[in-house]
Amino acid sequence: MRNFDFSPLYRTTVGFDHLSTLLDTVNRADASANGYPPYNIELLDTDQYQITMAVAGFAEAELNIQTEKNTLLVKGQHSAEPGSKNFLHRGIAARNFERRFQLADHVEITSARLTNGLLYIELVRKIPDAMLPKNIPIGTQKATLLNTEKQNVA
Repeated sequence: MRNFDFSPLYRTTVGFDHLSTLLDTVNRADASANGYPPYNIELLDTDQYQITMAVAGFAEAELNIQTEKNTLLVKGQHSAEPGSKNFLHRGIAARNFERRFQLADHVEITSARLTNGLLYIELVRKIPDAMLPKNIPIGTQKATLLNTEKQNVA
């Protein structure tokens, strides 16, 4: 098991306390992941991303995409096949899956489509206006000092 020291990060940042737990969760999930189904994550533009998953054999009705808090969950569950088949060789994976992705703040899913056995999930980071950089004007009024001396109460 790998341990990470985040103390240098805490010296110069404020509000990133959850970072160590996030990295620990991702590290634990990565160690238990079986790698199915394979996927790609692409950066399309400055704030646009695309996740492509190879889900051959799954119909749209058998796939479920959900977001909760900052987690994207993609599930694939095959419907029960009528009758049993006698396979001489079974090389095509036909197993159910559940894949989780941790999303950064303000990342939203804009669309999802299934084409030729590939599931495409489009994501975009939309930063609210309140979070955008803004200039703070410097006032020219004189600062007034408050009298902090205790007054004697008789």
